[in-house]
Amino acid sequence: MKLSIVIPAYNEEKRIRRMLDAYLDYFLPRYNNTIELIIVVNGSLDATAAIARTYSDRHAQVSMVEEKDAIGKGGAIILGFKHAAGELIGFADADGSTPPEAFDDLARNIGDAGAIIASRWFPESVVEPRQPLKRRIASRIFNFCVRNLFGMAIHDTQCGAKVLRREAVQAILPHLGITRWAFDVDLLFQVHRAGYRIIEWPTVWHDEGGSQLRIVRASIEMFVAITRLRLIYSPLRWVVTVYDRTLGRVLHRA
Repeated sequence: MKLSIVIPAYNEEKRIRRMLDAYLDYFLPRYNNTIELIIVVNGSLDATAAIARTYSDRHAQVSMVEEKDAIGKGGAIILGFKHAAGELIGFADADGSTPPEAFDDLARNIGDAGAIIASRWFPESVVEPRQPLKRRIASRIFNFCVRNLFGMAIHDTQCGAKVLRREAVQAILPHLGITRWAFDVDLLFQVHRAGYRIIEWPTVWHDEGGSQLRIVRASIEMFVAITRLRLIYSPLRWVVTVYDRTLGRVLHRA
C-alpha cells in the first residue's frame, strides 16, 4: 500500500459525498489498488455513517471505521492511523477544502522528510474565498504563539492536509493524546521531537462553508489548548493536573 488517507467525519452528510467523489475520481486512475481512504465516523448524529458505508461497499479502496462517541478530529485521526497500511499516511478534511490534486502534491513532494504539511501562507498558495480579516488575524496570533512556545518554524499548523511517513507515524502514535484544538500542534511537535524533518508546501484551499466555528470562542479555546500542551512538555506539568481537576472541568462541561 503506497498511500493511506484518513478522513475524520463528524456530521458531514451534506459535504462528504462531494469530497469522496472528487478524491476517488482523481486517485483511483493514478494509484489503483495502492491507495486506501479510511473514513472515521465519530459521534455523528446524521447520515454520515450510512453514506460512508455506501462508499465502502462500492469501492475496495474505501473503508469505514465507526466510533459511537464524539472523540474529536484528533481522536478520529489517531484511530485512522491505527488502521492505515500505507507507506505514506495522511489526513484530509471531509469538507473537501483541500482538493485531491493539492493533497497528491504533498505525497509526491515529501522526499526524505518525516512529514509534509499544506500551508495557506505561501505567496504561491491559493485560498478561495479570502478568509475574513478577523479570522486571518486570529490565525497569525495563534501561529505566533505556536512558533514561540514550541520553537517550530512552521507558518500553518492548522491546515487540514498533512502526509507523514509510516515510520514517523509509528514513532509518535504512542504519544498522541490531544484530540481537540491542540492536536495538529501536538502531532507536529511530536514529529519534531522525534527528529524528523517537516516540510511546508504551498497548497490550494477552498472554504467550502458549513463550518460551525465561532472565531472568538475558538481563539480562546485554542490559546488555552496550546498553553496547556506546552506546560505538559515542561517542568510545570503539575499546573495542568491542577487545571484539569478544577477550572478545566468547568470549561469543558460548558
